[in-house]
This record gives sequence, structure tokens and C-alpha cells, in this order.
Amino acid sequence: MIVCAGRNETFPFAHQIGVGLIESSINLTRICLFDKPEYLLFVGSAGSYGNHKIFDIVESKRASNIELGFLTGSAYTPLDNVLESENKFARNDTIVNSSNYISTNEKLCKEFLEYGVGIENMEFFSVLSVAKEFEIPVAGIFVITNYTNENAHEDFIKNHKEAMEKLTNYLIEKNIIK
Repeated sequence: MIVCAGRNETFPFAHQIGVGLIESSINLTRICLFDKPEYLLFVGSAGSYGNHKIFDIVESKRASNIELGFLTGSAYTPLDNVLESENKFARNDTIVNSSNYISTNEKLCKEFLEYGVGIENMEFFSVLSVAKEFEIPVAGIFVITNYTNENAHEDFIKNHKEAMEKLTNYLIEKNIIK
């Protein structure tokens, strides 16, 4: 089953699960309880911490939930905040960070790269969490719409339509959708 966030990030071939960590986990759990899919493929946009360029396509099977407070030493968590799927779907080792907040501090975000975290997407950590709980193979395919800097939102808006077209074309080229 192909899933996406929703609202302004929708695809005719994907089930919408909601925006952010909470909406996506609740709605995806509901789907898995009533009609457990054989696999999950999350598709959507992402912001780059610096190594990926605008409109790059990134595949991943790894996600983290690391808040900026971790990088500044002003917060900690007792939770397992990095997950990896056991599937063979994705070819890339880029870790996708998820938070309910979009990062805009470019200098601080560069520190994510030191931990192998390359991009951010609001939902992917919850998608991996739900998939792990239900023992469902999972991967994500993302298109970069912006860098994590003070222009993140403006660049996301400016690049979103073209990015969604590029992601859709990529999925067609890879025979993931028809």
C-alpha cells in the first residue's frame, strides 16, 4: 500500500494518513488494524540538511525522531529514536528525521549530518513505528523541496508542485505505479 501525508500533499495513487507524527500514526494504525497491508511505501516531500539538492529523489528505510534540543544538549529522550526497516525496498542509507516542527536553523541542522541524518519529513518516523508494530515491510521515497533554513517554507511552497510531478514520474519510471 502506498501512503502519503495529505492536505496539500496528495497523490491519486496513495492513501492519505495525515500530517505530522500524531495524525499519521493514528490513521495508519487504523488502516493496519482493519485491513493490514502487505507492505507500506510512504511517498512525500522532505527538507534537506545540506547534502541533498532540491528535486533530488531519496529512498530510505531508516527514520529518526531527533529534536533540535538534542543537538543543543537541552533535551534528552528515554525512547528509541532511530528505527530501521528490515526490508530490501530502499537502496539508500539516508536517515529521515521526523518532527512536528519544520527546522529553519541552517547552522544547527548541519549537525544532523554528523549523525547520518540527511533529510527531514514530518511523518516517516511514525510510519516506520506503526509498520514495525504490525510487522509490515516499509520504505519511503522522498523528493527534496527545500533546505532547512530560514527560507524553508517559502521554498517548499515555490517548489512543491514541480517536486510532486518529479516524484510521480520517478515512481512511474521505477514501475512502482502505472
